[in-house]
Amino acid sequence: MMNKNIQRLINDIESEVRYTRHFIGKDKLDDRVMDAMTKVPREQFVPDNVKAYAFDNGPLPIGHGQTISQPYIVALMSDLLAIKPEHRILEIGTGSGYQTAVLSLLCTQVYSVELISALSESATKRFKKLNYANISTHVGNGYQGWPEHAPYDGIIVTAAATHIPQALIEQLKPGGHLVIPVGMPSFHQELMLVKKDMAGETEIQNILGVAFVPLIEDQMDYSQLLH
Repeated sequence: MMNKNIQRLINDIESEVRYTRHFIGKDKLDDRVMDAMTKVPREQFVPDNVKAYAFDNGPLPIGHGQTISQPYIVALMSDLLAIKPEHRILEIGTGSGYQTAVLSLLCTQVYSVELISALSESATKRFKKLNYANISTHVGNGYQGWPEHAPYDGIIVTAAATHIPQALIEQLKPGGHLVIPVGMPSFHQELMLVKKDMAGETEIQNILGVAFVPLIEDQMDYSQLLH
């Protein structure tokens, strides 16, 4: 029998899907994605002082000016990637590792890049503790992706970029999907789906308005953000 907190989380996601169906173009999310959402222990990916709110359908602070995304957005972005079991996925913005863990249950390998070394280190320890063995982490500039392991079947960006990075488009396989929020923190942000066809041409779809912390390009920018 499903834990009552998990059931509440799933019910909230399903409710949000129905509410936004005209924007996202679907009445339900992929069954594999929803199953993964029931299996990842969200409470293990948030700080102790907010564990009581782990299953609420909203973002939570995880330190260093960053957040863990609301469950609905995690599920929606995972769904938009159209992941197959054999896929290799690049994630930009490891954060607490929650989105990473969800992705790891859907594909063969997840490569996750995080600029803030303390977050990357704690997430890596968390993956080991919880036995997520198909995740590779790296500290680096998300705007540049992780070219060493490219190309990827899908790419997900979990912070708002000022633009769609060309490096990420180049690292996406033909036939792949890139899901990314674009915009400035104080202004409108739009969740975008970039599809690359087999000829390498891209099509961009606006999905819905969102609110993410900014994707930071370098440590100097991060320091300025905190002050």
